[in-house]
Amino acid sequence: MLTINVAVLLTVIVLLRLRRRTEPRTRFDETFGVVLVLVLGVLLAPTSFGQWVLDLVGQLAHGITRAGG
Repeated sequence: MLTINVAVLLTVIVLLRLRRRTEPRTRFDETFGVVLVLVLGVLLAPTSFGQWVLDLVGQLAHGITRAGG
């Protein structure tokens, strides 16, 4: 249960940071944003939502591969 709460908190932080202008102000700001998104991905990966996203991306990649070949 704690993982979901932390994931929700990180999602809110990422969404708030995305609402700002697109250019990072400093190198630290850019690095901090990347770390936040990576941690959010690690927290969401083992959940059912994370598995759903993985399956969806896998199906899209498979469809693109079949369409290209």
